[in-house]
Amino acid sequence: MTTIRVLIADDQMMVRQGFTVLLNAEPDIEVIGQAVDGLDALTQVEQLAPDVVLMDVRMPRLGGIEATRRLTEPAGATVKVLVLTTFDLDEYVYEALRAGASGFLLKDASAAELAQAVRVVAAGDALLAPNLTKRLIAEFSRVTSSPRAPLKERVGDLTERETEVLSLIAQGLANGEIAERLVLAEQTVKSHVGRILNKLGLRDRTQAAVFAYETGVVRPSGY
Repeated sequence: MTTIRVLIADDQMMVRQGFTVLLNAEPDIEVIGQAVDGLDALTQVEQLAPDVVLMDVRMPRLGGIEATRRLTEPAGATVKVLVLTTFDLDEYVYEALRAGASGFLLKDASAAELAQAVRVVAAGDALLAPNLTKRLIAEFSRVTSSPRAPLKERVGDLTERETEVLSLIAQGLANGEIAERLVLAEQTVKSHVGRILNKLGLRDRTQAAVFAYETGVVRPSGY
């Protein structure tokens, strides 16, 4: 069994210690470090190479949004960031997703929700909390004046089928649901998703959904 290595970055000691106890109780998850702020997180990621960082957005010296951007921007970066927030529609979460976070989690989540969120983000194969994440992505895309041209040009690298799959990813559908919608084998959909991420240089489905909204592949609709 592969163990998911986790770093927790939060300026509140009780949050760090509480999450550490909960996650270390899982057989497939190990907390390998705790960071007190964004700068500390950057240093520890370089030293410890975790798979997932639980990142608070509000921290002294360097906040979680800028820390997330610095961790995920470099070519070849593999670490996944799961943002911790107090409110599910916190404005900072919009920016965290844009900065490269793979999802978000409420700080009052249960032990089971916390562990599952870490597994989902580590796997990169599903949106975290699809309804909330989709709502967030759609909301921040509403305040974007127009599709970003450099990103929009990259859509042309996709085939018609891949663009269709990307659109359904952004709507929160899992591979099985996409397969049913397009009358394809689930393995075929999985292959399409892999090619989409590779062509667009994206890490996971959450970032694919962000890309789809920011380029106008999918237009926000009311909820």
